[in-house]
Parts: sequence; C-alpha cells; structure tokens
Amino acid sequence: MAQDPGRPAMTELAALKALAQPRRQQILERLTLHGPATSAILARALGLNTGATSYHLRELARYGFVEETDGETPRRERWWRAVPGDRRFPPRSRQSPEMRLVMDELNHQAYAADLDLFEWLQRESDALGDWADAFPYSRGTMRLTRDELAEFFEEYIALLDRYKRPDELTPPGARSVLTRLLAFPAPDAPAGEAPAPDAPAPDAPAPSHGVPGTTDETDAS
Repeated sequence: MAQDPGRPAMTELAALKALAQPRRQQILERLTLHGPATSAILARALGLNTGATSYHLRELARYGFVEETDGETPRRERWWRAVPGDRRFPPRSRQSPEMRLVMDELNHQAYAADLDLFEWLQRESDALGDWADAFPYSRGTMRLTRDELAEFFEEYIALLDRYKRPDELTPPGARSVLTRLLAFPAPDAPAGEAPAPDAPAPDAPAPSHGVPGTTDETDAS
C-alpha cells in the first residue's frame, strides 16, 4: 500500500496479529457496514456465543480498532462501534519475515471476503432494484512509474474522503456502498516470446476488458 507521511503505517506486530483473526475481521466489517452493536447482537449475526464476541471486541478495542459508544436503549449494555480511519501498512520491502506472514494472511482474508461479496452481487443483483443499474465497473491498463502509482492511490483516497460525511448529513436515499481499488504490475511476457503482429506498442492504450455499459480507464483518457 502506498505511503503518506501524514498517515503513519501500522508497525506493531501484535496489533496486526489481532487484526488478522478471521472472526475479528467479520466483527469489524459488520460494525463498519451496519453501525454500533452489542456483543449479543454480533453473536446472533455471526453464529457465535456472546463470550467469544466479547473477547474479540476487547482485543479489537485494545489496539484501537473499535471503541465503546453510548447505546440507544435504557438498559446497561456495552455498545461498540468501528473506529474510522485510513489504516496504512508498511511496504513489503520494510516488513520483517514474521510481519509478511501476518500481512499475507490479512490479504488472503480480504481477497476471499471480496470474492464472496462479488458472488453475492451476482446472485442478488435483481433484488437491488434501481441500484443494480448504478453499479460502476471499470478495468484498464496504464503505464506508470512507481511514484505515479503512489500519487494515483493518494488521489483515489482523497476522492473517497470527499464523499465521507456524518450520518446526520447523509441525504435521503443514500445507502452504504462498498468500494475497492486494486492496482498491480502486469505480468511480463514469457522470455523469448515474440509479440503478436497486431500487438499494441508499449505506450498504446490497452484494449477494453470492461463489461457492456461500464467504463474502461484506458478508454476514458
């Protein structure tokens, strides 16, 4: 992940290990998407017992990923919410071998969760009504330096920040929308393989791989 001097990276191995626990990832995701909850609410939603969810919440709170908040009921219950923030991780070249193992596990969990979400979207798209037509999808190829890619990422984060606002300022009809950005070097051609006669020049735009009705970055430039 790109680095920003104003946003320090997480370097505490114990905190990363706490975050890499699969159940804690599920708890954190649910609090982020659906707002504050008690350990009992989370236990019912995730099929756990309240003792387990309470333990995981305490561990997440220990490292600042969740925090207690005032409940909306008169009963004395502990309500928890996700702590918002832009979490940054050290670049792979600066990670210790043990940290790399933890980061690999975190990435594996994130990719698997995203695949589950994409499969859900395919199954349930008809039930989304008008929102199914508002699903933007874009694929593309760009030729960038490492510094340009880092700048591209920071501009993307700045765009997300522009649209973040408190619940009380959210207009009617708004709903939670998941966003994802994944950018990585394209694989090199096998050694000794000659380019196809009609292959584009190295600096030419790549052909579109988007689906009908979507945008491809190379076509939008």
